[in-house]
This record gives sequence, structure tokens and C-alpha cells, in this order.
Amino acid sequence: MSKYLIFGATGSIGTSLSEQLHKSNKEVHLVGRSNEELERLSANLNCDYSVLDILSENLPKIVKEEFGSMDISGIAYCIGSIDLKPLKNTKKEDFKKCLDLNFFPVIEIIKSLQDNLKKNNGSIVLFSTVAVQKGFSNHAIIASAKGAIEGLTVSLAAEFAPNIRVNCIAPTLTNSKMSQNILKSKLMAEGIAKSHPMKRVGKPEDVASMAKFLLTDESPFITGQIIGVDGGKSSLN
Repeated sequence: MSKYLIFGATGSIGTSLSEQLHKSNKEVHLVGRSNEELERLSANLNCDYSVLDILSENLPKIVKEEFGSMDISGIAYCIGSIDLKPLKNTKKEDFKKCLDLNFFPVIEIIKSLQDNLKKNNGSIVLFSTVAVQKGFSNHAIIASAKGAIEGLTVSLAAEFAPNIRVNCIAPTLTNSKMSQNILKSKLMAEGIAKSHPMKRVGKPEDVASMAKFLLTDESPFITGQIIGVDGGKSSLN
């Protein structure tokens, strides 16, 4: 059975996506940097996993060696960061560091596994942020990197059609491991929730369910799309 590679599988969205795919009898292969967390999740889902440092200079070689012989139906890159800082306090290194995590590995992974995906008319799901289209103060670093992801999405969707579908999800702030520093203040969390038409922040399963839909054959006619899972924040505020 062909597999779905979930990069960042031990993050909140990656875990939820892996669980949802497993419940739908899809074969998943978990990819992350924590052996302990991967081992625990793989035991629950009865699936294989790979420990991978996404920032490795040898990433293309590692990806080909680890996954090159796999039968792959889909790839989800659930790795990201929240980099918030006023522009006047930023340095070139801040932007580079953000791109090194959010953008450049995506290119190397897709280049390395493009042929694997093509064999199965596979699907790629990437992640942006509502901040790219909406515009928020102090988001210049992360919005720039995720803006690059959105551009890559539509470019590759055109290049790979009709053999590989490429889509991108642009979530609002989600209650995840990554956002705990922001949401730990009850007052701030309530304020953020009220700023959304749906009056709450996102849940990992909100985003993961869309990712599952886009990854699988539930969405065979959808490609080149940037889809907001943001409680209406991008269009109704």
C-alpha cells in the first residue's frame, strides 16, 4: 500500500492529520526530529517512522536514501514557526532562519520525491498563514516566508498538473504546541478568539481535516488552491 509522508508528524497538526489518515485506513509514515515522540505516536498508529533533521545540509541525499524507494501517495509539510518581531528589530538572519525552516526544505523534499508522487497521481499539502493575505503587525518575517510557500504552491500546481496536485492551507492561529507562548495568557487568548467571526482560535483537527481532504482522493479535482482555515478572519473581518 502506498504511503502518506507526514513531515512534522509530532506537532499538533501533524499528529491530528496522521490520526485522521489512520482512521481512514490510509498508510502513514511519520517524519520528525524527536525519536521518543515518534516512537510513541507510531506505536499508537501501528506505522513506521523516520527521524530527520530538516535543517541538515545533506537533506536531499537523506530524503532520497530514506524515502526514494517508497510508494508515495502524498506529502504534507506540517513544519512551521511563529516569528513575530517589529521590522525595525529584524535582521537579515531572522528572515534566512525562517526560510531555512519553512521554505527551502520543501523544495528539496519535493524535488527528491517528485517521481514517486507522479506514479500515484499524488498530492502535496503545504502550509501558509492567514497573515500573508490579511496583513498583521510584526508578522513581516513569517509572512514573507509563507508568502513564498503560496507562490511555490501555484507554480508547482501548474508545473505538475495533471499528475500531482499541490495545495496550501492558510490557517489562523491554532491552539498547538507552537502557539502556547501566545495563548498562555487567558486575556490574550480571549482577545484573539473574539477577533475571529467564529469567536475561537483554531484547533489542530480543524486544519488537519482539511489537509486530509486535500491529500487524499476525496479531492481529485482540486489543485493550485490557497485555502483558509481561519474562522472567517481572512474574509469577514
